[in-house]
Amino acid sequence: MSDSQPSPAEANVARLHELLQLRRLDSDAGPRESDLFVGPSQYKPDGRVFGGQVLAQCIAAAAATLPPDRLIHSLHGYFLRAGDVAEPIEFGVERLRDGRSFSARRVHAYQKDAPILSLIASFQEEQVGFEHSETMPTGIPGPEDSPDLRELLAAVDSVQVTEWLNQRPFDIRPIEPFGVPGATTIDTELPEQHIWFRASAHFGDDPVLNAAALAYASDFNLLEPVLRRHGLSWGSPGLRVASLDHAMWWHRRVHVDDWMLYVQESPAARGGRGLGYGRIFSHDGELLATVAQEGMVRVKDAP
Repeated sequence: MSDSQPSPAEANVARLHELLQLRRLDSDAGPRESDLFVGPSQYKPDGRVFGGQVLAQCIAAAAATLPPDRLIHSLHGYFLRAGDVAEPIEFGVERLRDGRSFSARRVHAYQKDAPILSLIASFQEEQVGFEHSETMPTGIPGPEDSPDLRELLAAVDSVQVTEWLNQRPFDIRPIEPFGVPGATTIDTELPEQHIWFRASAHFGDDPVLNAAALAYASDFNLLEPVLRRHGLSWGSPGLRVASLDHAMWWHRRVHVDDWMLYVQESPAARGGRGLGYGRIFSHDGELLATVAQEGMVRVKDAP
């Protein structure tokens, strides 16, 4: 391989950067929603846009209306419709408030003149204040002692799984047995699962892009603990899962090309809905972000 030709991992990370480089559009929508952007969709074999991609692009769109020293600290969003990977996505940003230290933005992501995601995000100038945080679990094997997800899925006979996995811009290393697609059950009903992950190549230091990339990765398998609590796997017959919403809080600046530990669990499920809850720690134990997502989780009886 020549020096000028990127490796597959580098190409995947470069594509993530391209997804976050939105193009600004001229707008005649008026002062309440005058910032419009458009971005590409990442290919996914099932034809549906990956939710984490849209979250990350919404962050990039909102941040483009703010000075660079105001960084995202939280978002709350709702997935409204499935996106189409064959179509670009338009983003409308409404400037809700700009205070002395906080700014709020509402972002709608559109395809075919219909919203597929709606969220509100808050940004803040970094400030000194009280500090405390949860501690990282102890006794967890390190990333060097955890299997690569590609190794675990090497034997899966599914073009959709292998194509999507090969395009992921993150190195993912689960610690517990993984709910391999195609398996009907999972070996254990552990209440928690732990996953090491990082960008699969150098990502850069831009704090906005790193925060957006972490949102992208936060959508990986956060609902799996719901399945684990009931001994189910992604391949269980009749299983139907769809993300309904996503909330995230950033506690510190992140560098997504450093190893991070994603601790995931499910505190509740009822009424065809399950809640996934996650904490993301740096390799040296700092709590970087907290994530929550509720999803529709149903098992239909076989005909």
